[in-house]
Amino acid sequence: METIIVLVILVALAFWVVSIYNKLVALKNRYANGFAQIEVQLKRRYDLIPNLVETAKGYMSHERETLEAVIAARNQAMAGLEAAAADPGNASAIRELASAEGILGGALGRLNVVMEAYPDLKANQNMMQLTEELTTTENKVAFSRQAYNDQVTEYNVYRQSFPPVLFAGMFGHTTDAELLEFEDSAEIQEAPKVSFS
Repeated sequence: METIIVLVILVALAFWVVSIYNKLVALKNRYANGFAQIEVQLKRRYDLIPNLVETAKGYMSHERETLEAVIAARNQAMAGLEAAAADPGNASAIRELASAEGILGGALGRLNVVMEAYPDLKANQNMMQLTEELTTTENKVAFSRQAYNDQVTEYNVYRQSFPPVLFAGMFGHTTDAELLEFEDSAEIQEAPKVSFS
C-alpha cells in the first residue's frame, strides 16, 4: 500500500514538472510568434521606404543627404530585424533592433520636416498614398509590438515565479526575454510652447 501511495505521489510530481515545462515552452512560442507579427509589419514598412524616397527624390534634389540617411537607416534596421528574427530570445539582438529602429525613426522624422518645405511633394498623389500606407503600417507595428511585449512579460513573470524558477534553468529557459521598446516619435517630440506676452 505504501508503495502505491509513493508511486502515485511520484507520478503526480512528474505530471506537475511536465506541466511547468509545457507552459514555459508555450509561453516562449507565444512571444516568438508575437515577434513574427512585428517582423511582418516591419518588412512591409521597409518595403515602403524606398518608394517614399524615390517619390521624394524628384522634388527634393537638394536634399540628397537626407534621402541617403533614410535609406542607410532603413538598411541598418533591416539587418537588425534579420538578426532579431533569427533568435527573438536574444536580448542583444532585440536591443540592436530597437536602436536601429530609433535611428530610422529619426531619419524619417527629418525627412518629414524637410518635406514641409515642398508643398508640391506633399500634394503628390503617390506621396499621399505612400504616407498613408506608412502611417497605417506604423500603427500595426505599434500594436504588434505591444502584443509582443505583453507576451514577453507573461513569459518572464512565469519563468521568474515559484516554483517554475526552480526548473526553468534545467529546461533551457535561463534568461528573461527582452522587451522591444522603440523611441516613439510622439514621446520624443516636446509640446510646442505658446506665449502671449
